[in-house]
Amino acid sequence: MSLGLSLLAGVALDAVFGEPRRFHPLVGFGRLADALESRFNTAGGGRRLDGLLAWSLAVLPPTLLAGLLAQLPLVGELLAILSLYAALGLRSLGEHARPVLEALQRGDLEAARRGVGRVVSRDTSALDAGGVARATSESLLENGSDAVFAALFWFAVAGAPGVVLHRLANTLDAMWGYRTPRFERFGWAAARIDDLLNYVPARFAALTYALLGKTRLALACWRHQAPLWDSPNAGPVMAAGAGALGVELGGAAVYHGARHERPTLGAGGPADAGTIAAAWRLLQRGVLLWLALILLGDWLHA
Repeated sequence: MSLGLSLLAGVALDAVFGEPRRFHPLVGFGRLADALESRFNTAGGGRRLDGLLAWSLAVLPPTLLAGLLAQLPLVGELLAILSLYAALGLRSLGEHARPVLEALQRGDLEAARRGVGRVVSRDTSALDAGGVARATSESLLENGSDAVFAALFWFAVAGAPGVVLHRLANTLDAMWGYRTPRFERFGWAAARIDDLLNYVPARFAALTYALLGKTRLALACWRHQAPLWDSPNAGPVMAAGAGALGVELGGAAVYHGARHERPTLGAGGPADAGTIAAAWRLLQRGVLLWLALILLGDWLHA
């Protein structure tokens, strides 16, 4: 089966079924990660080397196994499709954003706060409607890069081993990659490796947002605002995405009880419920564009 057809099958499975409700492989991986962290980061005293060793024990064996199985006829093709399906989060992003959008549209701010609190790490209890819309839109744009475009990129580059490597590394960054006393040193490797693996796909995602929205504004925001953001990959993605939508994102947010003064991203009016819907449409159109380009490439090389 060609790369394009395997990719199309994986995306179709995600569109139809969404995340596996039972026996999701990342649940078991999360338990393994917790066990390794307990072993190598006792009382938050783990060093960078401990974090790198724990990362290697968690990520490299499944990646190598995927590489071996990928060489087998039929098994390799099935593994490729299922690994992409398990890694993709497109439908899940929509399922989490839609209740927030609907709550804002009917004026139920408490329900909107609860909904966005399930998908962002910031404190949402005091957000007004604009803050809820801003947080949800930022989540769609940033997680669209991590959980959708990066998965498609690594699948196109290295098949099942590539998508397994990226998904597991991204999961460990979400679990360990915090600048807190507990993870400052132990989580350093997880955060830096995730930055490295997402560097190229994040810029492709930012370019995708720019091409499908207000292109000149998106590129200008990317160029001037992204360097001000503390994440080397989220900055381009969110600046270009905000510019493409013609809206202002970023700004102050409360994380773990501390207020963070984040730079403003994009340009235009404040976020509202319509911004969430527009961000979701932008993400969907981006996926369709990537699928079309990959299928075209397959056809041209046939």
